[in-house]
Amino acid sequence: MPGRYARIDPQQAHQLMQAPVCIVDIRDPQSFQAGHIRGATHLSNDNLSEFLSHQARNQPVLVCCYHGNSSQGAAQFLAEQGFETTYSLNGGFSQWSIEFPDQCAQGASE
Repeated sequence: MPGRYARIDPQQAHQLMQAPVCIVDIRDPQSFQAGHIRGATHLSNDNLSEFLSHQARNQPVLVCCYHGNSSQGAAQFLAEQGFETTYSLNGGFSQWSIEFPDQCAQGASE
C-alpha cells in the first residue's frame, strides 16, 4: 500500500538484511561517523534529492535513527515518495549496536 511502512525490531531487520536492502541512517553526521549499521548510507536533507532520484523504489528501505522515533516519520515520508517496502527500526541504532555489535561500522558511508 502506498504511504505505508512497518516497524521492525533488530532481529527482524537482521533477517531482512539477508537479501538486498537499502539501509539509511538519519542521525546527525557525527553520530553516523562514530558508528552505524554496516552497509548503511547517511541520509540527510543535503543528499535527500539525490537519494530520491537514484534509489530504486522496488528495493526495500530500512530507516534507522537513534532510538526508533524519528525513523518512523522518515519511513512514512519515503513510503509516500513511492518506495514499495519501507521499514523503521524499533530501538534505532542504540538497540542495534547492543544486539549486533559485530554488524556495526565507523566512518563515512560505505
